[in-house]
Amino acid sequence: MVEDRVAEFHRLHRAGCFVMPNPWDVGSARLLEELGFTALATTSAGLAWSLGVTDAQVTRDQTLEHLRQIAGAVSVPVNADFTNGYAVDPAGVAANVTLAAGTGIAGLSIEDSSGDEADPLFDFELAVARVAAARRAIDESGTGIVLTARSEGFVCGRPDIDETIRRLRAYADVGADCLYAPRIDDLEHVSAIVAAVAPKPVNLLINSPFTTVAEAAQLGVRRISVGGTLARTAWDGVLSAAREIAERGTFSRFQGLPDVEALFGD
Repeated sequence: MVEDRVAEFHRLHRAGCFVMPNPWDVGSARLLEELGFTALATTSAGLAWSLGVTDAQVTRDQTLEHLRQIAGAVSVPVNADFTNGYAVDPAGVAANVTLAAGTGIAGLSIEDSSGDEADPLFDFELAVARVAAARRAIDESGTGIVLTARSEGFVCGRPDIDETIRRLRAYADVGADCLYAPRIDDLEHVSAIVAAVAPKPVNLLINSPFTTVAEAAQLGVRRISVGGTLARTAWDGVLSAAREIAERGTFSRFQGLPDVEALFGD
């Protein structure tokens, strides 16, 4: 039942630290569940690459269908990477969050990235209003899914920790259940964010080996995700093998490979 997964997702955020890796298709989602992960998250970038396009080219409807597929393929809670809500104005965000909440997911994230290179973050007041609109939409949907609010300054070239904290605090104040500032790899910054929004939980993106699960847990991080990095790891394997074939005509990487068929057997 979707309700059970939503309840479990809320429970996971109350204590401890859990890893929520990011599959990019049904196969990778089922594999990660089989490995014992207690929750999963989609990745907009991973989805985009599987479609042969860039992250910014994926449409809302493609994302909604992807959410239905991933949530329907596993029994653990799934958090949706819902980018910036596929809208600018709060009313549009609310309408799209309502659609996403009906796909079977247990949570979703809304980011404050505008997509405008000259002004890459939404104005502060608008950004806060967008999170508040997402909160209202979830409440009105009756689903109770977990709302994560993301501040994208360290992603889009505005790496200001004070502004990031100001935004995350404001998002918490208007109802975000979890706070998230991707691409922060300074552990002092991580600690500062955890302290600033406490007691609300913080998601940490680990997309390079700058820390460990144990260290993140000691800092008070509640949730860890990896974004598109597992997908990039898979692409690295494909690219390395294919380039060797194309450039050298050899197949040295075709050894020691996993029995993928067995992974999905009974």
